[in-house]
Amino acid sequence: MEPHVAFRHEALLYRGMADFLNHAVPFIRDGLEVGEPVLVITSAAQLQALRAELGSDAGAVEFADMAEVGSNPAWIIPRWQAFVDRESKNGRRLRGIGEPIYPERNADELSECQWHESLLNLAIDRATPLWLLCPYDASALDPGVVEEARRSHPLVTEGDHRRESDAFRGLGGSIVPFGVPLPSPPAIHQTFAFAAPDLAMVRRMVADHAAQAGLNEERKDNLVAAAHEVATNSIRHGGGGGVLRLWRDARSIICEFSDGGHIDDPMVGRQRPHMGSAGGRGLWLANQMCDLVQIRALPHGSVVRLHQNF
Repeated sequence: MEPHVAFRHEALLYRGMADFLNHAVPFIRDGLEVGEPVLVITSAAQLQALRAELGSDAGAVEFADMAEVGSNPAWIIPRWQAFVDRESKNGRRLRGIGEPIYPERNADELSECQWHESLLNLAIDRATPLWLLCPYDASALDPGVVEEARRSHPLVTEGDHRRESDAFRGLGGSIVPFGVPLPSPPAIHQTFAFAAPDLAMVRRMVADHAAQAGLNEERKDNLVAAAHEVATNSIRHGGGGGVLRLWRDARSIICEFSDGGHIDDPMVGRQRPHMGSAGGRGLWLANQMCDLVQIRALPHGSVVRLHQNF
C-alpha cells in the first residue's frame, strides 16, 4: 500500500482478541519500520496483549488507557490533536489506534462516542498524514453500533478486506449526529425557568440535588461550577435565559439546560479555546469538570446535559 499522505480514518471490525492482535500488531510494526510515531489508546486488556506481542518494539509505541483518556469521550480529540501537534514535524507521517467504543459503555457514553467518531472527520485537518485505525469488536457489540461505524468511517477493514465504506455519510454528513435530539427526560424531574437574576438559585438547586445524591464535596463543586458556566451561556447567547431540568439515573446526576440559542460549532467543548477567544470556554470547562457532557443544536434551540456519576 502507498504511504498515507493525508488523514486516513478507518474502522477495524474484528472478532475477539486474537483477531484484534492479528490486525493491530502488523499495523503498528509497519509504522515503526518507516519511522512513524504511533499512539495507541484502547483498553487495559488490549494494551497488555499488544505489549506482549510487540516485545521489544513496544518501547517505541506510546500507549494510553481509554478508560482514563476517554472516560469522557470529549477528552479524546484533544489527545489526538496534542499527538499530531507534537509529532508531525516536517510532514512526518503518523499512526494511531483509538478504540473509544466497547461493550461496557452505557447508552449516553455510547452516543457521545459515536458522535466523537463522526466528528473526527472534521476535527483532524484533511492534510494531516495520520492513519487512524478505530477497532470495533463486532463479536461483542450490538449490530447497530457496528453499522454506525460504517457510517462514520470512510474506510472499513473486516477480515482480510479493506474497502471504502458504501454507508459513509461523507464529510458534510459528519455533523448529522449534532442535530439528533437526546432521549426525553424521565417523567419525574425538577424544572426551573431561569434568567440573569436567577444564577444563584440555579447553583443552589444543583448543589442541593448533588448533596441529596451523595456526591462528595469536590464532585459536587465541580458540577455546580459547570452548571454555572452553562447557565451563563444560556443567558448570554440563548435569549436571556433558559430552562434547567434535574434528575438522576442509576449512576449519575443529570442537569439539562435548554434555551433558544443556536450552537454553530460542532467542535464546541472538545477543543481548548484559544487565548482571547470570544466563546466556547464555558462548555470546554464543563467537559473538564463533568463525567459526560452532551451538546445538541436543534431547530428550536440548544440543549446541554451535564452528567456527574455518584
